Amino acid sequence: MTVSWQARELTVGDLAERSGVPSSALRFYERQGLIRSRRTSGNQRRFSRDTLRRVAFIRVAQRVGIPLSRVKDVLALLPEERTPNREDWARVSAWWRDDLTDRIEHLQRLRDNLTECIGCGCLSIDRCALANPCDSLGDEGPGARRLLSP
Repeated sequence: MTVSWQARELTVGDLAERSGVPSSALRFYERQGLIRSRRTSGNQRRFSRDTLRRVAFIRVAQRVGIPLSRVKDVLALLPEERTPNREDWARVSAWWRDDLTDRIEHLQRLRDNLTECIGCGCLSIDRCALANPCDSLGDEGPGARRLLSP
């Protein structure tokens, strides 16, 4: 069954079908405060149609590794009393831009330097002895020091 484009509210099954997200995940998102529903007199969930965009936003953020706690912070910028408009989403986008830029830079550093010494202490790559003699980067703290630094 296809969800009607005229439906103003969606059941959890409708939302799952149209978004491609399992009902169990939608209920989890609701428990985490990422999406909201109202309850019918029969205690069934009803989601406003704009929840589809929120769910899509959540899924894309998850796919690129953004923690749900950060997603929740961003979604909190959107109005709950009405359907978010273009300006609302522009505000979210601006808030999100710096975080995404930092993540992109980190991923590029990972991509470009993984075949070099990353300062993790393994000393298994021939260049580690020069770049990290005697695991000197371990004095700075745990983890891959060259990938973790800004």
